[in-house]
Amino acid sequence: MTMHQITVYTRRFCSFCTAAKSLLQSKGYDYSEVNLDEDFDLAMEIMRKSGQRTVPQIFVGEQSIGGFQELRASMTDGTFEDLFDTDESTQ
Repeated sequence: MTMHQITVYTRRFCSFCTAAKSLLQSKGYDYSEVNLDEDFDLAMEIMRKSGQRTVPQIFVGEQSIGGFQELRASMTDGTFEDLFDTDESTQ
């Protein structure tokens, strides 16, 4: 199975960012963290891409998952894992 890259866009001192990273770690997912505190242009690009103004912003590949609450809900209902099952048929 090909794993899509998980990217978590964060800011310092963000409790929801910490919670999202902890949840991903507890489920065994590797991710890349990008702190938006010092890069205003990137923060604006991510906001445009996701349609959200809050952090964390979690992406699987180019697909926006949303923030912590959306991540938790998608892990609960199985839709998060489904994002990784799409490539199995191509290998």
